[in-house]
Amino acid sequence: MTQSILFKNRPIGKPKLSDFEFIKEDNDFNIKQDELLLETTYVSVDPYLRGRMNDAKSYIPPFELGKPISSGIIAKVMASKDEKFKVGDFVSGRLDWKTRQISKGDGLLKVDEEKAKLSAYLGVLGLTGLTAYLGLNEIGKPKQGETLVVSGAAGAVGSVVGQIGKILGLTVIGIAGTDEKIKMLTSEFGFDHAINYKTTKDMKAAIKTAAPNGVDVYFDNVGGPISDAVLFNINQFARLVICGAISVYNSTEIPHSVSVQPFLIKNSALMQGFIVSNYTEKFPEAINQLARWLQEGKLTYTETIVEGFENIPQAFLDLLEGKKKGKMLVEI
Repeated sequence: MTQSILFKNRPIGKPKLSDFEFIKEDNDFNIKQDELLLETTYVSVDPYLRGRMNDAKSYIPPFELGKPISSGIIAKVMASKDEKFKVGDFVSGRLDWKTRQISKGDGLLKVDEEKAKLSAYLGVLGLTGLTAYLGLNEIGKPKQGETLVVSGAAGAVGSVVGQIGKILGLTVIGIAGTDEKIKMLTSEFGFDHAINYKTTKDMKAAIKTAAPNGVDVYFDNVGGPISDAVLFNINQFARLVICGAISVYNSTEIPHSVSVQPFLIKNSALMQGFIVSNYTEKFPEAINQLARWLQEGKLTYTETIVEGFENIPQAFLDLLEGKKKGKMLVEI
């Protein structure tokens, strides 16, 4: 018996549990040549999935109604007719939200549970870590002694960005939404300062206090008013790395923000959005460096792990509400 989660409705505003549909099917799973039978072990839920629920042009096609949702998954090989994989191997790739499925092996990477926890390959050693490393280095171009501000800093990407910033010799300021997360940023991840945007009345002033010499690099995961406040504090030749905009993903109207052009012109600043696949050719180099830092104890990570296939949709909704620390995963 295989369980699947289908995309049932395109949400308007915040997604709801009723936008997902669970089905069960009897399957024989007779694999053909060059195919694999996979059993899901971990499922990654990520903010970008919200964008795929809209029927709109983007860098990745929208989800189809009535079809399974897909995301990053760690799976175990249960049967194989592909010489590249053997029974018992664990693989990582973009797969459907199913308990078991057949794959032709396209896009799958073998992962080694002896070198790191399996869940790490969806986080710090997966697209999360790659997004942090490549976004910061390729666009942010950090220099020792500069000041880095990270929004969504307690999240999977943000927490890694901040740590890399410290490894590279930057002063790092994180922005998050609870006192618990603020404490985690400074005590566990080594951030120099952290700001709770939910309890801070004047974010512009708070950033200026934390960064008296101004902001050289801003790694933006949230957009909205927080990013507006950062603009008032950027230095000449600042680099603004636009990774996400979770604050507006559920908006049903065009959000109102300050005009960025005067800030960019006045400071000769750079603002650039990106997706991690822009830098595919640099993945091996980045993974090697992240793994080395992890082994050396220079890099750590936090996970929020929810148990049970049936809880994947709720975990996704909780992610959008900020109810997690670090990487949000579901263990099957």
